[in-house]
Formats: sequence, structure tokens, C-alpha cells
Amino acid sequence: MEKKNIQAGSPDIEHRYTDAKKQYASFDVDTDSAIRMLSSIPLSIHCWQGDDVIGFDGASRLSGGILATGSYPGRARNGDELRQDAELAFSLIPGKKRFNLHAMYAETGSSKVDRDELQPEHFSRWLAWAKEQHIGLDFNPSFFSHPLAESGFTLSSPDEKVRKFWVRHGIACRRISQYFADELKDEVVNNSWLPDGYKDAPADRLGPRLRLQESLDAMYRETLPNDRVIDTVESKLFGIGSESYVVGSHEFYMGYASKRNMGLCLDMGHFHPTETIADKISSLLLFVPQIVIHMSRGVRWDSDHIVIWSEDLQNVCNEIVRIKAWNRIHILLDYFDASMNRIAAWVIGARSVQKALLFALLEPIDLIRDYEAKGDYFRRLALMEEAKNLPFSSVWDYYCLNQSVPLGNDWFSQVSRYEDDVLRLRAN
Repeated sequence: MEKKNIQAGSPDIEHRYTDAKKQYASFDVDTDSAIRMLSSIPLSIHCWQGDDVIGFDGASRLSGGILATGSYPGRARNGDELRQDAELAFSLIPGKKRFNLHAMYAETGSSKVDRDELQPEHFSRWLAWAKEQHIGLDFNPSFFSHPLAESGFTLSSPDEKVRKFWVRHGIACRRISQYFADELKDEVVNNSWLPDGYKDAPADRLGPRLRLQESLDAMYRETLPNDRVIDTVESKLFGIGSESYVVGSHEFYMGYASKRNMGLCLDMGHFHPTETIADKISSLLLFVPQIVIHMSRGVRWDSDHIVIWSEDLQNVCNEIVRIKAWNRIHILLDYFDASMNRIAAWVIGARSVQKALLFALLEPIDLIRDYEAKGDYFRRLALMEEAKNLPFSSVWDYYCLNQSVPLGNDWFSQVSRYEDDVLRLRAN
């Protein structure tokens, strides 16, 4: 639905919101305050959904224990197409947005620049675009889909030359992150994940972790000019080709981040399928200064499915909101689906996260905590359940109206029209 149609329906939306506001107020919830809060929470949208994690530095396939399945037509083939697609997604997603780049999305023109030689200039077009869009940027070293990652080992490789190459790459990425932070006058999350591990059970579990620790120490040794770059490390339970052993396990990175007083990234799909990260957040904030949360969805394994408004997502968002550590928690999307329209995948995931955050912000938490403090556990549980019946959708529609984005499924037609006019003309 076009914005003029959204506005045409605004009296009914505003009327429903007024009624919803009164109902929430009876539970001591200020819906206006919740909307203001949600509009201030930045959501970092990942670039790699738009092109199936191929990048622009010459890789022809994805490697490193990750896989984008499907062959839907129209993936972005260069920076201009990726930025164009992202702009459409932005127009359909309410709230404050950022864009999360991987190093493999450098634009080097006709020159071949290896990853350990990347410079800020290779991301100047991304920076100019971010300024035009009034968005922040986040960044990631790309320790995969490269000839020196084919062995399955990068920073923990037994080959010293390979380790040093990837250390140089990590250093280059921190400097690029600093460039973004300085130019945008904003914080930049610089998150490191690597695929190192064994398909079968190793005889030596300690050796690779000692090498990884040494490499990380070298990578993070340089003190950057200011504190706007937020360095984080990301664990994983297993990947394709590393089913039995991952060097960068949760325990490894939890210890490393705590010891180094740096950030830790929790990916919702990087743990056992029955394990939720919601309970980890409050514990980790006692020991690490920053937490990055990758909103993802694993199905049977770390399959990076599109985020949906699930119970697992809601539990994570509830915990984020209840803690109120907004200056220490950073929310980023991380999934890639090549089986459907890629712009729709961005929109579905981002709107799902924002719905879960708004639902959490509308929780009558003060009353719930009061019952809990009194030991009145039946009322605590009963109120948590009754809150699910409050008119959330009326508040969500009002929020979308005020953000000038389509309501409900009214964004479908814009994506379909763009697919017909733009995406189907691309030869993959």
C-alpha cells in the first residue's frame, strides 16, 4: 500500500490506538513511551541476505561451514544493486536502521586487492551511501570463501603464513571500522567469526585454541584512536565440515572476551537446538562490556533461516527490554535465504524483530515484578499470560503509520512490483 493509502486509513488506526492506549494504561503501561523507545533502538540489517553471501572480491561460491540454499532469481551482483535493494527494504521497515557489511563487499574497481590489503578507500562508496541514507554502519572481517580458508583453518591454522595473513586481515578490518566510526561520528560493531574446526573428532583440541588465542592477541593488540569501535567475537557450536569440533567455541570466546574486556556476540542459531540465549544475556553482562545479538533462526541445525516472530525471539527481546542496558546491547540480523525474494526476507526478519521488541516494551513488567517480589507467583504467571490478550496489533499499526511504512501485508505489492521491474531483469 502506498503512503497515501496508509494516511487515508489513519482515522481508524488512530481510533483503535486510542482504545488500546487506555487498555494498556490500566496495566500501568505507557504506549506512547513504548513507541518512542522502539523508534530509538537501532536494528543493524545484514548486507549478505541480498546476494547469498557471495561478496564482490571474486569468490564464486560460499564456503566455511555455511550455506545459502536456493536459486531464486535476482540476487544483487554488485554494490549498486545491493544498495538499491536495501533502500527498498529500508522503506518497508519501521524504526532506526543500520547496515552491516562484511569485508568481502569491498569495491576495489578494476584492481585486485586481497583481504589483508583492504583500505578504507575500498568502502568509500558504502560510507557515502550511509551518509545519504542517514544510517550507521557495522563491519565484519571475512574469514571464509577464500583460498587461504580452504583448509578449514584461518587464525588457528598450523601454517604460520596463513595465520599471519588472517591477522593482517583482522587488523585491516579494525582500521576500516575506525574509519566508519570517525566519519559517521558513531559507534561501529566490528564482529569476528571464523569457521575453523574439524569434521571428525580431533586428537588435539588444545593446540588450535592456543594458536587462535595468539592470533587474536595480535589482531587486537593495536589500540585504536577512540572507543567508538566495538570489537566483538562470535562463537559457534558446529558448521558444515566442523561438526565435531569448532575452535572458537562458546566457552573459548566467553573466556577470551571476559579476559580482554571486549564484546561477545551471541548468535541465536549457534547453540544446541534446544538451547536459548535469553538466559545468557544477564549473566554475560556481569563480565563483558558489550553484547551483540545476531537475530537468526536455526531449524534442526544452524541453518540461518529468516527470523520470524517466534517464542524464542520473544524471550530474547523480553530479556533485552527488561535489562534496559541499551548502551551495551546491539541488535543485528544474520540469516540468508536464497529460496525466496531476498528483499522480502529482509523485511520479514526486520519487522519480526521490531514486533517482538514492541511486544516486550508493552509488557506490564512493573506489575509483574511487584507480584514476583511479593512471592505471588500465580499472579505473576497469570498476568504474563493475560498480557498476551492486550491489543498489540493496534499499537503496531499506529507505530507503522507514524513511521510512514506499510501496514500489515500492504508491503507485498511493492516488493512484487520491484521484482517484476528490476529483479527479473538481472541475469544471475
